[in-house]
This record gives sequence, structure tokens and C-alpha cells, in this order.
Amino acid sequence: MSKFLRPLALMIAAALSVGTAHATVRLKDIADFEGARENMLVGYGLVVGLNGTGDDLTRDIFTRESLIGMLERLGVNARDPQLRTKNVAAVMVTGTLRADARQGSRIDITVSAVGDAANLQGGTLVVTPLLGADGEVYAVAQGGVSVAGYSARGQGTTVTKGVPTAGRIPNGAIVERELAFDPRSLQTMNIALRNPDFTTAQRIAQAINAALRQPVARAVDGGTVRVALSDTARTDLVAFVTSIEQLRIEPDQVARVIVDEANGIIVMGENVRISTVAVAQGNLTVRITETPQVSQPNAFAPGGTPGAPGAQTVVVPRTDIKVDEQNNRRLAVVPPGVTIQELVNSLNALGIGPRDMISILQAIKAAGAMQADLEVR
Repeated sequence: MSKFLRPLALMIAAALSVGTAHATVRLKDIADFEGARENMLVGYGLVVGLNGTGDDLTRDIFTRESLIGMLERLGVNARDPQLRTKNVAAVMVTGTLRADARQGSRIDITVSAVGDAANLQGGTLVVTPLLGADGEVYAVAQGGVSVAGYSARGQGTTVTKGVPTAGRIPNGAIVERELAFDPRSLQTMNIALRNPDFTTAQRIAQAINAALRQPVARAVDGGTVRVALSDTARTDLVAFVTSIEQLRIEPDQVARVIVDEANGIIVMGENVRISTVAVAQGNLTVRITETPQVSQPNAFAPGGTPGAPGAQTVVVPRTDIKVDEQNNRRLAVVPPGVTIQELVNSLNALGIGPRDMISILQAIKAAGAMQADLEVR
């Protein structure tokens, strides 16, 4: 492990193992309330005004047909086989409709190229309806596309920063339809956990009952807590949600080790425990170095006539062989029930890098000494 990764691993392990047993978070940070969810919107449109960086209409037929259809709706006959503009690009428009968004309010949208457009910088999105999952139009988008990346191309090289084929339009869509939600019709409210867990759900129900001083909440399953609403709560649902979303909850988690072999990343939860196990790591390394030397006689060497043995230039081989048996590596014994910090410290003491540490964790799990789920991605 490098000198930069080792301190980082120690800090992460210390943060996970020190004081987390009693760490609490707000209920609003680990759960979503019924009726306060967001909804995804999507639409298909055209970006115009590009500086020759749009789609190739001879290859992107959907862009060509969309452009012709838009122009015909505006009263322009564009059925011309010589239509070759490079200033138009077909895009997908996405956005998120907030639960509190009202008709006439604005939301941010993202524009992404569909065809072979090289850059959307300087383009303008024309009127594009945004649909919800039910197929209804909830917003209409239009405006200038803001692109963070750029691309410059010459005959010999190309420079690209960021993604110039995607951009954003702040406040680029106007809400046309509100989400239908009447809190007065609710008899109960469901609280959905973002990370389902039975223990966490039970703790949430207990915290709500203790705060309201009445048994109105119960855990339905590991991901849902159902709260019975009184007449007062239905009348002023905002005040009721505010009173419970600030409750401090101690979330529980499953002992799990996440291993990303592609990037050499290891993340371990605080509840990971290791039984008694001995760990050793080392490889036999044989290094052979060839350093040939040239032996050339001087001008007055014996046998000066051409072809004589003393007058020939010869190459003398020089071979250096070194064997590293990793004798400095020691066998480390990990005692039972160690914490995550103690495990990392033991592996770091062996001088093990992230790649070798992944193999050791897999071997510990195979030996049955790891009381945690090992997830390899």
C-alpha cells in the first residue's frame, strides 16, 4: 500500500469504528414520506443553432424526420432530399418534478444528444413536452443549452474536456400539471426507508411513538413504517411531518464488505468481525539481469594480424541473479472478534497493498473466518 493510501485507510477505519455505535441521524435523511416523492420526466426534442456540430441528416434519419415534422407544423415545406444542415441535433430531455412544484413554476432539465452530434454548445432547445410514467405531459421545456465541456479539433490532434454532448438548462421547463395529492384523504402515511432494515424500521416506529406519546406507528416490514394519521394530522400534514422528520434515529446495518476489483477499492462496515485466523502474504521473486560487456584489445595486443585471436573484439556475458524469498514477511495472527480498524492495522503491518488485501479478504471469507457478507463487484 502506498504512503498515500495507508493513512487514508486508517482514517476511514477509525471513522467507522470510533463512536459509530451511538451515531444518530435525522429521520428525513434515511427515509422518504408518502406524498413527498419526486417523479421523473422525459421528452424528445431538437436543439437548433449549432455551429456545424449537429447530427448528420444523411445518417441520423430520426433527426431528419423530426426536423421535417417540426417545420411542417410551422407551415414550412421541407420535403427536400437536399436537406443537409449540420446545425440541428436530436436530444433526450430529462427532468425531475418535485412534489411541491405548482403549475407555472420552473424546474431544471438536462439535455443529452441522441445522434452523432459533436457539441451542443450554443444551441437552443425548441419547445419540448416532458412526459411522466403515465404518458401525461407535466412540463414543457425550452431554452439555451449550457454546456460545461468543450471540444477543439485540428488536423493533427483533438482536445476534449468534459462531455460537450450533454448540457443543462436551469429553470428550463415550466410545470403544466401538478401532482395530484390530497393529504386529507389519507388515513395512514407510509415512511419508506432508503436502506431497508428490520432493526432500523423498528427503531423508527419506537421513536415516533415515544415522541407522539401514543402507539400510532408500526413497522410493516424492513422497508416501511406505517403511521396512523389523526384528524389534526390530516388537517395540517406539513406540521405533522415536520414534528417527526427531525427525530434522531440510530440506523442499523448488515455486516458487509464491498470489494471493487477493477479499481482496487475496499469498503467495510463497522459490524464486520473476524474469527481467529493467521494471515501471511509473500511471493517468490527471481530477478535475472544481463549486463554484457565488450572486450576489445588495444592496438599493440599480441596477434595484431587480422583474424588472430588476440585482435578480436568479443562480448563477455555478465549475469546477475537475485532471489527474493520475502523472508521479511511475517505470519500475523488475527484474534477473534477484532474490529475493522484492528483488521486493517494487521494487514497494513504486513505491508500489503489493496490488490493483495482483496485476495486475503476473499481467502478469509473462504476459510469461514469472516462474519460478514463479501460482495465482489
